[in-house]
Amino acid sequence: MKVSNGITNFAVYEDATEFYGIAEVTLPEISTLTEEIKGAGISGAINGTFAGHIEAMSLTLNFRSATKDAMKLAEPRNHQIDLRAAQQYRNNTTGRLEQQAIKHVLIVTPTKFSPGKLAPASPTDTSVEFSVSYFATFLEGKKVMEIDPINFIYFINGVDYLEDVRKALGK
Repeated sequence: MKVSNGITNFAVYEDATEFYGIAEVTLPEISTLTEEIKGAGISGAINGTFAGHIEAMSLTLNFRSATKDAMKLAEPRNHQIDLRAAQQYRNNTTGRLEQQAIKHVLIVTPTKFSPGKLAPASPTDTSVEFSVSYFATFLEGKKVMEIDPINFIYFINGVDYLEDVRKALGK
């Protein structure tokens, strides 16, 4: 049995260039679009979901200081961001700590840049927020999630839940 410990460390890349000084990343939340369903034959109301349709996603990168890298990511254009992490597991059978590679690939456009604050002997807490138009996750090199609203792709664990929608729309 393996027990997840969490992220050992991570690196942020754009165009194969590693960015330094990033303190943390807040990944996109994936929220399905819903519509309240009520009427005859239902004793109340339920939130019905629409396959593969999601609310807008966002990504936040937090820097310890206002770096050249933070300024580059604030440029008003699309950026492809790769977040590469090592996830640590405790293997209870062998007693060893093991690492698993996880990579998130995102296409983002900046929506908010905060230079942060100035205080003696303190980080500035600079941050950049982005609108996300593409989000994919790979575990040990295998794609486990791909969300691409523009191209009608909602792929989770080997199943593309919008495949039939694309067919019905002639895409």
